[in-house]
Amino acid sequence: MKKLKAGARIALTGTPVENRLSDLWSIFDFTHPGLLGSDKVFAKFARRLAEAEHFGPLRSLVRPYILRRLKTDKRVIADLPDKTELKAWCHLTPAQAALYQRAVTELGTALEEAAGNAEGIRRKGLVLSFLMRFKQVCNHPSQWLGDGAWSAEDSGKFARLRELAEVIAAKQEKLLVFTQFRETTEPLAAFLGGIFRREGLVLHGGTPVAMRRELVRRFQEDELTPFFVLSLKAGGAGLNLTAASHVIHFDRWWNPAVENQATDRAFRIGQKNNVLVHKFVCRGTIEDRIDQLIESKQQLVKDVLEGSAELLLTELSDRELLDLVKLDINTSQEI
Repeated sequence: MKKLKAGARIALTGTPVENRLSDLWSIFDFTHPGLLGSDKVFAKFARRLAEAEHFGPLRSLVRPYILRRLKTDKRVIADLPDKTELKAWCHLTPAQAALYQRAVTELGTALEEAAGNAEGIRRKGLVLSFLMRFKQVCNHPSQWLGDGAWSAEDSGKFARLRELAEVIAAKQEKLLVFTQFRETTEPLAAFLGGIFRREGLVLHGGTPVAMRRELVRRFQEDELTPFFVLSLKAGGAGLNLTAASHVIHFDRWWNPAVENQATDRAFRIGQKNNVLVHKFVCRGTIEDRIDQLIESKQQLVKDVLEGSAELLLTELSDRELLDLVKLDINTSQEI
């Protein structure tokens, strides 16, 4: 793209900083080459600003060239309803807590064995696999064990989902549930069907593209279709699902921009009702600590520009990583 010859260049994006500040540099290196220096110069500049926790100089550099319009600004869209985001705190059942603690112990052993290759790709793969395991255990023991049982009593998240879904069903309102795991969509739909006493819809990466438009139409137009369970990446963008006024993130994606895109399937032009967003977080687990990190990272990037920040979890030291994932038994089984 940067080789294109043009009298003027414009970049259009909803997330100018999605993962890291180098995203912003890349855009400006296309629209205003040289303004932010080379990538290496900018990296050093951004690092100094981060250490000082003061991004005023960078903000001053880019502000004259950015037109930023947020749909939450009533001057942009006067009739868009409000969006309220809440943390839905969940507990771990005894079965989940035992599986989680076993994973923490096994991770510590694996890190010791991989100490000689601490900076290698093997360690990163190890960390990512265990992070996935922790998230699966927090969702439901059956997701990690692969036993197909999916008993609602074995998961604190399913208990929390029941509480919320029963209220939504009583109000005869519609619900979107997002999960990053395809294998979780069907058990969630079966569980919710029992609560709403009607079948809902499911969409994931394996759903044929031709069928997706029909699923959206049914959800939007059929009053008897009460809920829609979607995998985050397949259903998180491009769909108009304004019939729903409730959104549940059953498990957290560590990049808030991805979650926000999913939420915006309901919170968009055409929505007539206030939107309530619930983000499930298991207390005393990695989900609790990652939620805190996301909050701090978001604030850092807001100092530069509205956006979000990627958490480079594979770059943490062994000690930092084990502190991150350790189980706080005093809070994990409490609401």
